[in-house]
Amino acid sequence: MKVQMHSVHFDADQKLLDFIQKRLDKLETFYDRVTEGEVILKLNNKDGIANKTVEVKLFVPGATLFSQEDAPSFEAAADAAADSLKRQITKHKEKLLTH
Repeated sequence: MKVQMHSVHFDADQKLLDFIQKRLDKLETFYDRVTEGEVILKLNNKDGIANKTVEVKLFVPGATLFSQEDAPSFEAAADAAADSLKRQITKHKEKLLTH
């Protein structure tokens, strides 16, 4: 799957981008019709430990799936977003099968 990655106000290192790409590629095992994805990495200025945000949009035929997660690290936020998207993909597939 083709994934565009954007990091806001910082440069993400290649290991992080590869980690996120690999994590999102695993979602294709659940639904192979994902056309593309978009990831936005943000550093929040708010207080607290969970100051890193990962937003993921996945484009599938007929819908756009979205997840936004905050965590102490980008990897943890990406994992949480991928888990959320996995549930959304499963629901989307079930909806398609019932129609």
